[in-house]
Amino acid sequence: MTATLIDSTAIGTTAAEAQLRRELAAVYRLLAHFKMTDLIFTHVSVRIPGPEQHFLINPYGLLFEEITASNLIKIGPDGELVEPSEYCVNPAGFVIHGAIHASRADAHCVLHTHTKAGCAVAAQEHGLLPVNQISMEFHNRVGYHDYEGIALNNSERARLVADLGANPALILRNHGLLTVGETPAQAFLRMFYLEKACEIQVTAQAGLLRLPSEELAEYTARQFAGEVKDDFADDDAYDLAWAALLRMLDRSQPDYKN
Repeated sequence: MTATLIDSTAIGTTAAEAQLRRELAAVYRLLAHFKMTDLIFTHVSVRIPGPEQHFLINPYGLLFEEITASNLIKIGPDGELVEPSEYCVNPAGFVIHGAIHASRADAHCVLHTHTKAGCAVAAQEHGLLPVNQISMEFHNRVGYHDYEGIALNNSERARLVADLGANPALILRNHGLLTVGETPAQAFLRMFYLEKACEIQVTAQAGLLRLPSEELAEYTARQFAGEVKDDFADDDAYDLAWAALLRMLDRSQPDYKN
């Protein structure tokens, strides 16, 4: 599965930021649509191209259904506002997101949730199991970070980054889920399917689980990552899914672009 990257050198930094604002606002609306929110808490951020290391994040206090491209706030690597805004920053959002943006060049977008199924799996000793094909996308490709209290201390940042490693996803034990992506689309679709994997696992645990072999689970994960030469390829899957989601938003709540 691939994700289309934004080339700021081709369209200009200002245009790139405007496009990222629309895509990030779309992610917030989609999280609200699919009921993956926690009132005004949790956050999604995206790095803006350029040497300043600025990134966009939600205004603290707004529901995700209220987020628009223009009311997203821009902050620097120190967590301070770069431009005037009537809103402030969720400090836990800066601690988590700022740490990952600073350490992972490919983590242009960072998405964090507190969903019921995600929190349930985050509370299980064994973590995410290869219960279903959807789960196997993340097999051996999700990190685990032990709970240290509400993420308000800079000292936690190094441990959080180390636990994420090079993985596309992180399960914050007794807390929630986190995904990263080269684009907002990739981060969202990873979260959508990580959440679905958790929902399937919690439901399947009502009975005796039948799990695939380690070899088959790893093979399936490599298929998802495009690392296997199969007879057929599905390289455009994420792009097609993202385009469909944007069409849905354009029909139902086009004000996200404002």
